[in-house]
Amino acid sequence: MAIFLILAPYGAFSLLMLATSATVSLFAAAGTCLVVIAIDAVRGRSIKILGVGSAVLFAGLGLYLLVWHPTWSNSAVRLAVDTGVFMISLGSMLLRRPFTLQYAIEAVPAETAAMPGFLRASYIITGAWTAATLLMMASNVAMLYVPGLPFWTGLAIAFAARYSALYFTRWYPEYQRLKYEGASAVRPVSSQTA
Repeated sequence: MAIFLILAPYGAFSLLMLATSATVSLFAAAGTCLVVIAIDAVRGRSIKILGVGSAVLFAGLGLYLLVWHPTWSNSAVRLAVDTGVFMISLGSMLLRRPFTLQYAIEAVPAETAAMPGFLRASYIITGAWTAATLLMMASNVAMLYVPGLPFWTGLAIAFAARYSALYFTRWYPEYQRLKYEGASAVRPVSSQTA
């Protein structure tokens, strides 16, 4: 359920871009971000860097299109969104608060959050999302400057990048948990033989 809420604004934006104008898609995505922020607030959860940053990004780009540059192509709008998300993701790591850390802390027991490597895992997962947005940016640049590329190419790359980051987000914590449990199980045995 949490992953659905996190990705809902981006899903709304992507789907609406196929059916309506970029401006409407951006404002709808900003509204979806605000709904997700409100759901978190009602549930007593923290306000997330990604949620607030995305709301500002979508609303700011929507306003920019509405007032100053209504003729931007859909590929240019997607590139602007992906660039903004990339900056939010990379910025959160540079500020030493990887955006995935806020979600992870709320999803695990305090003992798990205190485990060695928990913060490092958050950096790695945030890095995977940063790499995915970088790949989506490259796909949008290709769509802008190589006009002969089929439309579905950009969609396929964006889908593959998002799905890969999502899969990694689910896989990596379990991998780390098994690795940590394996190391813990070996440690007592070696200390008993000493």
